[in-house]
Amino acid sequence: MQYEFLKHFPRRMKNVGLYALIIQNSAQKTIWKQYGFLKLDEQLNVIFAVMLYIMEQSLKEEHCVMDDIGAYIDMINVQYFRKDMTYDDCRKLGDFIVNMVLSNEGKVMHFDGFDFVRNAYQSMHISYVANRIVYIDREFKRTSYYLTDDGYNLMLSTLEVENNMKLTIHEMIFQMHLEKQSYDKAVDEIKNVFNLLRIQLQKIQEAMGKVRRNALSYSVKDYEDILKENLQTIDETKEKFQNYRERVKSRVKELEQENIDVKRLSEKDEEKLSFLREIEFYLNRTIDEHQKILGSHFDLKALYTKELEELIQMSFIRRFSLRTELYDKVLQNPETLKDLDYFLRPLFSRDVDKTYNLNKAFQLQRPVRKKQEEDSGETLDFDEEEWQLEQEKLRKKKLKRYEKSLGFLLRETKGRGELTLKELGARIERAADEKEQFIPNVEIFKEIMVELIKNREIDIDVLKKERSEYIQDRPGEFQLNEMLLHLVEEYPENGDIKRVEVTRIEDGSTVVFDGILNEDGERKSIHCSNVLIRVERKE
Repeated sequence: MQYEFLKHFPRRMKNVGLYALIIQNSAQKTIWKQYGFLKLDEQLNVIFAVMLYIMEQSLKEEHCVMDDIGAYIDMINVQYFRKDMTYDDCRKLGDFIVNMVLSNEGKVMHFDGFDFVRNAYQSMHISYVANRIVYIDREFKRTSYYLTDDGYNLMLSTLEVENNMKLTIHEMIFQMHLEKQSYDKAVDEIKNVFNLLRIQLQKIQEAMGKVRRNALSYSVKDYEDILKENLQTIDETKEKFQNYRERVKSRVKELEQENIDVKRLSEKDEEKLSFLREIEFYLNRTIDEHQKILGSHFDLKALYTKELEELIQMSFIRRFSLRTELYDKVLQNPETLKDLDYFLRPLFSRDVDKTYNLNKAFQLQRPVRKKQEEDSGETLDFDEEEWQLEQEKLRKKKLKRYEKSLGFLLRETKGRGELTLKELGARIERAADEKEQFIPNVEIFKEIMVELIKNREIDIDVLKKERSEYIQDRPGEFQLNEMLLHLVEEYPENGDIKRVEVTRIEDGSTVVFDGILNEDGERKSIHCSNVLIRVERKE
């Protein structure tokens, strides 16, 4: 299946149908107006309050007859809703809610969810309440109502577990599936864990946005809650999921080794291997998300402290009117202009706040001269469109040079299976045209090699799957993953490439390329570590 996330779509739609049918059965019913419930949100509040009462009676294993429901509605109406209803009206309303809204007048309810595996709609039965005959005092025959599984699922979904428990619960379920080797279900759970971490990171970012706009609008209680969630997430996540990752890696290696040394894996084992690789992929992303939460946690603390300190400082600022305290006095005595610097000097005496961004230290630094030129670039109104077109042509031309260089490397390596940079350098040293194709200039070659070494192992199938699951704009600058996908998909000779691996050779050897032009037109020598490039092809 192309989109794995649609695999269990009917199960999701079953949860949607639980809400949809209640609204469908309740909306547009004129009987609500007789009791004063005019708005849909009022009606839904009463419906779920009645369902909650039925659930409590079911959990206590006590009878829940219509008289009980009518008495319950009468009590909450007197205390809270305060509608003009008698006890008899409350009983009739209860009968309407149970038999008309929740039971659909006794008619069977279905909701269709599209099954993308079977390519057809799947009809799902939905039932909120059921009834049984009971005898009150062993004499009076009555109908008692209780919630079905669908009713319980609906009510439990309206009040989810605390945020600080969600991650723990999904982690426990993930561990259970991993131990049982139910890898398809484990994939769903690790995605849930990743989504929870992503939500937590977004909450931190939104909190920082509120603090920046107005620190006073962000309450201390909200700040305390998000800090507690962050600390629990930071404390519980990293070490556990690093252990899971090592376990999954070990299992992947076992299956791969079995495929190579013993026999070809069965279709079931190949499916397991695919799921394990996907689990490993999301475990890596989960650990990365943990690191982002850790960094954002301290950023939020620093930002909130700084904003509050600045607000406190504002209370000590003395304010005065420029008109009365400056202009009028200068007009009265113009000679005071010579001492105006005493008045203005404090405005320029404050030190400029400087911060050091640690993340920048580990990023590839672009040439300063080039960045200054980009920052100082000016687009004139009369030829803006032409200038933009010219810039687009330059970007495409530059990307074409990246494409040729990386394509040459893939072509040379693919023919041999694996190749060291030193071997390739010795071969192209005697062919000037191939050398120019592989190393267009210092900056392009350096960026390609840095990205290859940093990524180490690149699985083409994983890249395709990730691209299909995440919508993003295509960048105008060089991106290694995008360029590799382009070379595999657009060039038939590269269509059988499955994986690209780059490993640094730790023997102290270096590779030297002399006489390479840089972007300034100067000839330079490139000294770089020797690496082993391996291209794995599909069978």
